[in-house]
Amino acid sequence: MNRLFPSLLLCSAALLGAAATAQAAVNPPIRVTHGVEYMSGGIGKDEAELMETVAPRWAASFEFATKDRKGVDFAADVRVTVRDSGGAAVLDNVISGGPFMVARLEPGDYQIEAQLGGQMLKQPLHVVAGESARATFLFPAGTGMASAAR
Repeated sequence: MNRLFPSLLLCSAALLGAAATAQAAVNPPIRVTHGVEYMSGGIGKDEAELMETVAPRWAASFEFATKDRKGVDFAADVRVTVRDSGGAAVLDNVISGGPFMVARLEPGDYQIEAQLGGQMLKQPLHVVAGESARATFLFPAGTGMASAAR
């Protein structure tokens, strides 16, 4: 019995380490630009669920998709610029790592620019302290197909 215990302990530790590594692979990294934290992702079911779960805890969330007659598909590799009310870029030309992006923006008014395959969409966003503001960008069918074929 005493010889079995160390083996079980070692196997348990290995399994816990593997589980922690698998969990870490699902979480997209939090990045910082111009002092603003942001995170993007949502590729795959687990990462998409994570992004949807954490979105209400961030001041702003963005969703990117393309639409055609058949339906809606998520979009990735969208170039995002967030400008404050004075026109200064607080997030400048960052690339989304998936169809979801969240950012810790200060309360105020912003202009969000999302670009995919040469198509630029803009939306205003009003961020209120303690609430999560959301913007959805729906690109026309075929937008970004050239960049997806890289």
